Amino acid sequence: MIKYSHGKGDLENWLVSEEEFQPDTLGKSEAIMYLGNGYMGLRSATEEPYMKETRNLFVGGTFNKAGENEVTELPNIADVTRFDIRVDGDQFSLEFGKTKDYIKQLNLKTAELRRYFVWTSPRGKVLQFEFKRFVSLDNLHLISMKMFVKSLTEPVKISFDTGIDAQMNNSGSQHFLEGERRIFDKKDIQLVQTTNESKIDVVINSTHRITINDEQRIADPEMNMSRRKVWLTYDINLRPNDRLEVEKLTTVYTSRDKDLDITEYTTRQLREKSLNDARNCAMKGYDSLLHSHTEAWNNSIWNAYKLEINSDNPYDQLALRFSLYHLTIMAPAHDERMGIAAKGLSGEGYKGHSFWDTEIFILPFFIFSNPAVAKSLLTYRYNGLTGARKKARENGYSGAMFPWEAAWPSDGEVTPKLGDIDIVTGEQTKIWSGIIEQHISADIAFAIYQYFNVTADHEFMDHYGYEIIFDTASFWASRLEWDAGKQEYHINKVIGPDEYKEHVNNNAFTNYMAFFNLKLAIRYYEALMKENPRLIEVLNNKLDLKTAYPIWQSKAKKIYLPQPSEEDLVIPQDDTYLKLKEIDLTKYKNQEKLRTIYRDYNPEQINTLQVTKQADILLLFYLLNQTFLREDMQLSNAIKEANFYYYEPKTLHDSSLSLATHSILANDIGDADLAYSLFRKSTEVDLGPQMNTSDDGIHAASMGGIWKAAIFGFAGIRLVDGKLTINPKLPKQWHHMKFTIQWKGQPITLFLTKTTLSVKVENKKKIEFEIQDQIYACDDEINIEYENKNR
Repeated sequence: MIKYSHGKGDLENWLVSEEEFQPDTLGKSEAIMYLGNGYMGLRSATEEPYMKETRNLFVGGTFNKAGENEVTELPNIADVTRFDIRVDGDQFSLEFGKTKDYIKQLNLKTAELRRYFVWTSPRGKVLQFEFKRFVSLDNLHLISMKMFVKSLTEPVKISFDTGIDAQMNNSGSQHFLEGERRIFDKKDIQLVQTTNESKIDVVINSTHRITINDEQRIADPEMNMSRRKVWLTYDINLRPNDRLEVEKLTTVYTSRDKDLDITEYTTRQLREKSLNDARNCAMKGYDSLLHSHTEAWNNSIWNAYKLEINSDNPYDQLALRFSLYHLTIMAPAHDERMGIAAKGLSGEGYKGHSFWDTEIFILPFFIFSNPAVAKSLLTYRYNGLTGARKKARENGYSGAMFPWEAAWPSDGEVTPKLGDIDIVTGEQTKIWSGIIEQHISADIAFAIYQYFNVTADHEFMDHYGYEIIFDTASFWASRLEWDAGKQEYHINKVIGPDEYKEHVNNNAFTNYMAFFNLKLAIRYYEALMKENPRLIEVLNNKLDLKTAYPIWQSKAKKIYLPQPSEEDLVIPQDDTYLKLKEIDLTKYKNQEKLRTIYRDYNPEQINTLQVTKQADILLLFYLLNQTFLREDMQLSNAIKEANFYYYEPKTLHDSSLSLATHSILANDIGDADLAYSLFRKSTEVDLGPQMNTSDDGIHAASMGGIWKAAIFGFAGIRLVDGKLTINPKLPKQWHHMKFTIQWKGQPITLFLTKTTLSVKVENKKKIEFEIQDQIYACDDEINIEYENKNR
């Protein structure tokens, strides 16, 4: 069971804890307590092995195809965390003997994992164990571990194997060729792996330091080597109250590292560089390295974002810190050739691929909190333009059609063709998303629009942004289908955000977002013609904009946009949704495990029911309300409210992406209790007490959603067509809230209570913002009283 209240004093609401060892539910803490730094992610499996464990170490960008019939995925790199421990010759395991005072704990403040317990062996000897580890934010290549063992009662012989185990796989698929292995000076181990298809080298080094009672031991371990594995065996005798301490420091380097992209590369150089780094780290030791790592977290994350709330439920503060922690360790801030995977770097789920999750659910956090990372993630999409253009051509379209699942930028579309079982036929279901879930191209255009409006980064737009927006607009112009009878353009046979509806015509989200993409391209083209004709000339030579522009204009005027009905103001999700069969969804709305509807229906049957997987129409309201279409579409609060109460009861939230959007919209329409309830549910997707939610890895989009629900929902921060608006509606459980965002290149710190707002402009450059229809200007600090309009 996961516990939330162990932190006291300076660590209050900083600790995520597991109080009991449960060998059948190891995946939960392995995933939610995983360690990382954006370069690599290390799943938090226990040191000693168990049957149901999952040991994962991933390095971003190292994609590989295990076989011809496989799609590319992040390979599971060699394991360095396992210790095979023997006590008086017997294999150590918590499944035997007696355990007390067990605690496994992730300290979010220091990003360090700790496990402690007192264990009585089957022979009656009592030992105290403590394990610590972290993946450094200061040195992206470093994994640090420490093991303590103390005999509490009588003499005991401790033996353990420690090394590098490359006998790992991805759910059975092996990605690596047999590599070189070597041991230096009986303490430093090196292993080289090379992926079998993409030919990426991975060099791993582990170095060891053994002390007893704080005195370094000149150990003489047994050296061992077998296929894909190399290790040391130590045998140590402990007297009562003797304390054994083992430091194991590991460095991981790959030939895909960014600095090797621009220099002449040899495996020998990488081996020497990585080994020297490991040895230099060993000279500093675990505690010194932990200090540097902790300082990096304090300076770059906690002191930069300053997200604090005072809530009747302390869990809320912990949940927000949990989201910031995971958003940090999943983001490849070091390399614009890489995106964020749907599971971060915490597990094999979705094979390390990037989805629209990044642009719509994760990127907003970075746009408003760390624009440099946001820019890197959008540059990753620019680097994928070649693959997007190839996909468009292969499907008979023009422009850039971005892949539904993306890996290395040049890989193009990498969505698997087959998925889960069909409960009716017993066959694998076909995955249609890679072919007909096309809104991602407009989602990326929206993300660029949001980034530019918040940051005013003209350099990014000139080099990357405009080109993506123009080429995605050309895709939509070629994708539209003319309906001669209705004299309008349709978009048929698609999947919208609601993936329970396949091959639908005129999904409202897709049509509106395509329209937005076209109108955005028109606006930017016309603006650049006046303000930067030289850039237009360059882009015209590349994209033939003189031909494309009038096509965008003519087609945007005639695209079909589903309208609210006069009777109930509901916008149809697609052409047939409102005519589908309605069923009692109570048991699915109250489910403890997601997607239980598949136990009763197959995808074809679900397609005939008025049931929605995740936010679709409501997500459209949330996005368009931030744009220049806000007034054009007349998306009034009355229409928003009518659609919310129509679609929310039909939405199962069977995707972790969904709850935060509904929370924000509930807050917008003034339903404070429901907004808070949905926020809490979004925090529990991974952090909650259910022990089977995260076995395949954490839900990256949900982490972004937690932050969005707090900042865009309760604090009311919103971009509205280039303007900053602030309309706070704190829930009754929250007494005050403080956080820092970035706006137009400078940090802005806000402090909110239920009736007052303080805005501090850190760099004293004048900003303007709107609160409840009144404009304020500030170049220092301003205090404002406002009316809380929640009901």
